[in-house]
Amino acid sequence: MRFRNLLLGSLLPVALFSFRDANHRTSSRRFFHPVPEGDVYIVVIKSNYELQVYDKDGWYATYPAVFGSKSLDDKMVQGDRKTPEGTFHIVSKRPHEKWDKIMDLDFPTPSDIAKFNDRKAKGLIPKTAKIGDGIAIHGTWAHDDRAVDDYQMWTNGCISLKNEDMEEVYRIAPVGAKVVIQH
Repeated sequence: MRFRNLLLGSLLPVALFSFRDANHRTSSRRFFHPVPEGDVYIVVIKSNYELQVYDKDGWYATYPAVFGSKSLDDKMVQGDRKTPEGTFHIVSKRPHEKWDKIMDLDFPTPSDIAKFNDRKAKGLIPKTAKIGDGIAIHGTWAHDDRAVDDYQMWTNGCISLKNEDMEEVYRIAPVGAKVVIQH
């Protein structure tokens, strides 16, 4: 009887933590060469809700991500909370008072402006619409990594990572690194 109680008592914490982490989305990293080598670039795949990091040897790591709008379509106008698709670059990096760290992207690029103007000309967006700016990769509110685990689309079009993941991406992706965002 005593053995049975000891066994049940030791299984209880395991069971509780198993249920707590049932929806926990985790990052994955390359096993060999644990530090990226050569040029680092990022690919964001919105339909998979992930940010991938590559280096000279190929895939390095994948991190769970969330965006702004539940619609994963390309950004059309300022205020639609959609994440733009295309090729961008990290233009600055800094600590952020709300979202841990932030890496600003060069949106809108000349290609984005051309796409925006073409949509206006075709009547797909209002003639008074604005393109927007301020797209970045950043962390979450302090102690709110569940937003990523629960697929909460909370940003204004940015890419949000768990703070621990953001710390790592911030450390390994330099200013100037290419960022490809695709559906």
